[in-house]
Parts: sequence; C-alpha cells; structure tokens
Amino acid sequence: MRILLVGAGGVGAAFCSIAVRRDFFEQVVVCDYNEASAQRAVAAVGDQRFSAARVDATSADAVADLVREHRITHVMNAVDPRFVMPIFTGALAGGADYLDMAMSLSQRHPDQPYQLTGVKLGDEQFAVEQDWAAAGRLALVGIGVEPGLSDVFARYAADHLFSEIDELGTRDGANLTVEGYEFAPSFSIWTTIEECLNPPVIWEADRGWFVTEPFSEPEVFDFPDGIGPVECVNVEHEEVLLMPRWVKCKRATFKYGLGTEFIDMLKALHKLGLDRTEKVTVGSANGPVEVSPRDVVAACLPNPATLGPKMKGKTCAGLWVTGTGKDGNPRSTYLYHVVDNEQTMAEYGHQCVVWQTAINPVVALELLANGTWSGRGVLGPEAFDAQPFLDLLNEYGSPWGVKEL
Repeated sequence: MRILLVGAGGVGAAFCSIAVRRDFFEQVVVCDYNEASAQRAVAAVGDQRFSAARVDATSADAVADLVREHRITHVMNAVDPRFVMPIFTGALAGGADYLDMAMSLSQRHPDQPYQLTGVKLGDEQFAVEQDWAAAGRLALVGIGVEPGLSDVFARYAADHLFSEIDELGTRDGANLTVEGYEFAPSFSIWTTIEECLNPPVIWEADRGWFVTEPFSEPEVFDFPDGIGPVECVNVEHEEVLLMPRWVKCKRATFKYGLGTEFIDMLKALHKLGLDRTEKVTVGSANGPVEVSPRDVVAACLPNPATLGPKMKGKTCAGLWVTGTGKDGNPRSTYLYHVVDNEQTMAEYGHQCVVWQTAINPVVALELLANGTWSGRGVLGPEAFDAQPFLDLLNEYGSPWGVKEL
C-alpha cells in the first residue's frame, strides 16, 4: 500500500504519528499546499517510509499527477471539506482508491432552508458512485471519528446488539478546557461553523431526510468516564446521511455538546456575517483586497493543533442506539470512545480531538491493506463488517466501550 496523505495540519500530523507504528504500508507521501508543513510532519516521525511534497488541493489534476508520480494506491484526504471534490476526483483520475473524514459540502435549499433539504452532505460524491464502481475503485467516505467510528458502531449495533433499531443517535461531548483562552475551538473553526450554522439534517423512515433550525431539540446527555452531563443540540453531520443507507432504523440524528457559550458565540458570528465564505472587499494600505470573513475568523483564532499542551480533559464520540435487543426486550445502549488529552499528548504529542479523528482512517487502511475490508464504489463505514475494525482499534491501545442506559 502506497498512501498519499493530503493535508499536514493537526489531523494529518497525528495520522503520521499513529501510522508510523504500523507495518501495513510501503510509503506515505505527506503533501500540503505549504510544503514546510508536510516536511515538519515527516521530520516528526523520522521514518524513511514517509516523504513530503507540495500539492494544490483545489486542483484534481495536481492530485492525479502526484498519484501517478508516486504510484499511489490510496489517497487519504485530511483537509477541510472545501477540498473534498478535487481530491476525490483526482484520486479516481489517477487510478487510486480514496478515503476521507468529511464529505462534500451541502448547499441550503434556496427558498425554504429550514424546511427542505437542498444539496446534502456527500450528494456530489454519491452522484458519481457508478464511475467509481465501473473503475473497480473504492471511495471510503466519512471514516474519521464522527463520521467514521460512530458509523462503525451503527453497523455493530445492528449486527450484534439489536433486532430492531428505533434511533441511531450520534452524541458527541467533552469536558475540555484550554488554559489562557476564553474561546479556543479544539477543531477547525472553519468546519465547526459549517456544521453548526447549517440547517441540521434528520432522517426518519416515513419522511426521509428533512431539516430543522440550527441548535434545535436541546437535550442533556450524560457522557461516560467522568465527562458527565452536557447539553447537546442538533447539528448538520454526515452520519445522518450515511447510516440509513446501510443500517435499517426508524430515525437517525446527530447532536453535538457545544455548551451555551459556544452556541452564543456562533450565533454572534452569524449575526455579524462573519460565518460567510463569500469574499468581501476590504481596504488596505496597498489598495482593496478580497477576503472571506470566515477565513478571517479562522486566522484570528489559535491553531487547534497547537493547543494540546494547554488543554485538559477528555473527549467522547459515541452512538446512542434505542430499540429492541436480540433477546426481544427494549434496549438503550451507548457505544462510545473516550480519549484523554493528557494521554495522547504524553504518548503521541497530539491533542486528543485531532488524535481521535486520525486513528480511525489508519485502522481502516490497515483493514484494506490486509484484505479484511474490500469493496468498490462510494461506500460508508457501515458497508463493512464492524467487528474487525473494533478489534483492531483495541489492538492499537485505544479501547471502546458500551454503556446500557
């Protein structure tokens, strides 16, 4: 296996620190628009199987050229979802399989954005599913932690725990604090704004996919391993678009534990128009320049990858499944994965949120390399047997848990 890792930011660098301990691949070419970032990620692991290159992720041709030049078998997308389609397209054109941790962007319905779905997350990728299948290539989409591990949990619950599923409810929460900052997101603010301010999507068997207002249906969920109760709200996320395609259920939701302060901050950004991606003209000493308000917000906040030494606490990703158990009795179960920032910083040098995201595609790539997982077309994690994934995750030293509710 020869991997092209596109993106050497927090998640990409963490990917390298996890993968370097495994022997299932021949080469990882780490590429980034800023080649110095790729070089730093390579230097940090100090392994001759890793090399650095520059790439323009907005260009499918540039990605395809790198695939051919380095004889790449698998393209791993570790950049934000703005760049999904050119990387996805370039992988196929170059003749490689593809994995990502976030899917192609959505677009609101032009007239009724909080009543009707527009272009949904992943629609652009699923629209060309036949091209991937015809080429005999696999695009494994949404294989981070959420989406990703949460989707693996859905398949595991359907196969091993439940005879009938009422709801697949992804629930994400943490008790993380960042010393010295009043507002410092632990993940890409660009992606966080995209997820949290877009109309959340819900799936129901008798309605299909539909949308609600941002931050709707608040609930307090009690997270395990000392995290405790956190208020969670509906947020747009890929699980809702993936799970019902392969796992039979009556309802699918995603709720994120944001907290009141974070929600208020996001609402303020929206009111001021600072969540916009369309460029605005700003005067400067050298004349007018065009900038995206959201890019300005991201530039003003600390890089999440640098926050690890100042972070304390744990993060939890999981899936709350309700329905009928294999024994015919009602069942309510939370399958989860908790990561402690102190542990990931001490062992890997990466903060827990980016590390938790990065470990899952490494596990998936190892399963693909050894033939345990295989397929063609555009597939989500639910399309594969969950047990080998969860067993290998344990082998990596990052166990998952089950809690009956």
